[in-house]
Amino acid sequence: MLTGKQRSYLKSIANTLNPLIQVGKGGIGDGVLSQIDKSLEDHELVKITVLKNSPVEAREIVEEILDATNAEFVQQIGNKLTIYRESKENKKIEL
Repeated sequence: MLTGKQRSYLKSIANTLNPLIQVGKGGIGDGVLSQIDKSLEDHELVKITVLKNSPVEAREIVEEILDATNAEFVQQIGNKLTIYRESKENKKIEL
């Protein structure tokens, strides 16, 4: 569980990040979840964009993504989500 200061620090880092994952008309499937999982292992902090043609809204898929990837919620702004999970092998962010 992230503390307020840790979440604030991650938000400041995420401010300059470009989205790595896009959720489109296919919604959340196994392929998207595995891509998110791999991105979390590689980068630790991942920004996800939910496109306008997606059948789901960003706030609807947050819990599903967090449960499937064991990640922590950082923030949601509009249709963009930011999540964090500490990497096992490629630790880059020191909280």
